[in-house]
Amino acid sequence: MTAPSTFGLSTEARNLHWLLSNLVEEVPGVHSVTVVSSDGLMLLSSDPGHLLTQEPTGRQDGPRGSSADLATIVSGIGSLTVGAAKLMDGGGVKQTMVAMDEGSVFVMSISDGSLLGVHATPDCDMSVIAYHMALFVGRAGHVLTPELRSELRKSMESTQ
Repeated sequence: MTAPSTFGLSTEARNLHWLLSNLVEEVPGVHSVTVVSSDGLMLLSSDPGHLLTQEPTGRQDGPRGSSADLATIVSGIGSLTVGAAKLMDGGGVKQTMVAMDEGSVFVMSISDGSLLGVHATPDCDMSVIAYHMALFVGRAGHVLTPELRSELRKSMESTQ
């Protein structure tokens, strides 16, 4: 799998790629970011296709394997929390956070079941990450139309 080229993509798709890259580069503590469709397919990723490098300690910077692992985790967390919210009559799920010894995973609803997922360091400022995720969702939610999701899906499939 290689990184998808933004050449040939619509302006909206290029803007989403830029927003995603900006989230990783600008927010301290963020390892990787992904956008997953309602059916669990990765639409965007901050590090599509390349294996994460190991630190000298042998620990990896992100989920093992590829960016698809983060997408799978985000999709699973999203499904679990939606099911829990239904059982509890809690309404829609807005955000989920999983804190672990060696990192955190944040999942936020975008639109029509799409999800934004962030893998961050254990010492990250959760409020800063949540704020920047909300900014991304606010900017991406209205442009993430079925047509754009289809374009992004095809772009990711063409790189595999």
